[in-house]
Amino acid sequence: MSEKTIYKEDTITNYKKPKMYRVILLNDDYTTMDFVVEILMSVFHKDPFEATQIMLDVHQRGKGIVGVYTYDIAKTKVTQVEQLAKEKEFPLGIIMEPE
Repeated sequence: MSEKTIYKEDTITNYKKPKMYRVILLNDDYTTMDFVVEILMSVFHKDPFEATQIMLDVHQRGKGIVGVYTYDIAKTKVTQVEQLAKEKEFPLGIIMEPE
């Protein structure tokens, strides 16, 4: 019997970390604070204390960072918030921007 030797070429794969995006809520004079807290808890999985802190930050500063996510996750969360705000007829603004 003859032996066969198979050499597998070593490959080095470099993976880049995905680009991250900040999701930012914008303050307005019509969206209720309760609705903002509800959104922060349901869409962004914040606990009641953290959701209230973010809501107050948005209220006082005009905008606030909700979280930092990969593009697909950030886009999905922005879309979810836009849909929920539209259903409740609130003009809640939400944007995403690269870090």
